[in-house]
Amino acid sequence: MPSVAPPSTEQPAEQPVKQPPAAERVYSHVKRAVLDRRYEGGTLLTEGELAQAVGVSRTPVREALLKLEMEGLLKLYPKKGALVLAVSAQEIADVVETRLLVEEFAVRRAVPAPPALLARLEELLAEQELRATAGDLAEVADTDRSFHAEIVRHAGNQILSRLYDQLRDRQLRMGVAVMQAHPDRVAQNIAEHAEILDRLRAGDADGAAAAVRGHLGRVGSLVRGEGR
Repeated sequence: MPSVAPPSTEQPAEQPVKQPPAAERVYSHVKRAVLDRRYEGGTLLTEGELAQAVGVSRTPVREALLKLEMEGLLKLYPKKGALVLAVSAQEIADVVETRLLVEEFAVRRAVPAPPALLARLEELLAEQELRATAGDLAEVADTDRSFHAEIVRHAGNQILSRLYDQLRDRQLRMGVAVMQAHPDRVAQNIAEHAEILDRLRAGDADGAAAAVRGHLGRVGSLVRGEGR
C-alpha cells in the first residue's frame, strides 16, 4: 500500500497586524493625551514633535490637528503649532447645566429600572472601583461617564442620547481634572454612584433624581473651583 504522509505540523504564518491610517493614529494619540490631561490647556504642540512621537510624517499630523480643531480641543497657529485650549468657565457651566437637564429627566424615565440596566450599572460600578484601586484616573473618568450614559440610553429618547454623547469629551476632560485636584473625590464618586443605583433598584424615581442632582451639583462645584 502506498505510504500516507503524516499531517503537517507547521503553523500558518501569522499575518502582520494592520495599523490604522497615520492620521488616525495621530488623532487618537493627541486626543487621548488632551482628555487625560497629559497635554494640559495652554500647551503648544508642534507638528515635528507629534510626528516623531507617533512615527509618521508631518502630513497626517496636519490632518489630525485640523480635525481636533474642529472638535474644539485645539487652536491652530500657522507655522507655530497647535495650542491645547483650556476649559473655560462658561463651558463648565454649560456642560453641568446640560447634564443636569438630561440626566435628571433620564433617571426618572429609567424607573422602574429593567434588570439589564441594573446589572450593567453594577458591572460599571465594580469596574470603576477596580480602576480606582489601580490609580488610573483616565479610566476611572471613562467608566464614570459610561455609568451616567447607560442611564441616559435606557431613558429611550434617541435625540437626548445623541445630545449627551456630544458632551463625552468635555465630561472626560473635566472628570480627570477634578480627580487630579481632589483625589478623595474618586471614592466619593463611587459612593454617590452606588446611591443612585440603590434608588433605581428600589424604584424610587424622586430619590434617584435627587441623588443625581446632588452628585452633579458637587461635581460642578469642584470643576468650578468652589470647594468640596
